[in-house]
Amino acid sequence: MATTTRIVKIGNSRGIRVPKALLEQAQLPEEVELLAEPGRLVVRASRRAREGWDGAARAMHDTGDDRLLDVPAPTRFDDEAWEWR
Repeated sequence: MATTTRIVKIGNSRGIRVPKALLEQAQLPEEVELLAEPGRLVVRASRRAREGWDGAARAMHDTGDDRLLDVPAPTRFDDEAWEWR
């Protein structure tokens, strides 16, 4: 569904009115992100910080991609100062 609207003054800002049918079709949550690109504004559902990290970590583990890349190198602290309790 495409529609035409005008940019209107709202206090010191500017805004647009989005028809209810268009919002329902987009299935957007209450909180959204706005991105400016040349010639357009993009409105998309906002993502929570670290959203999806649990699944990505699980997938990395399943494929063996979660191993250390460097060989552990003990330090003087490890050899002299560290004490297990």
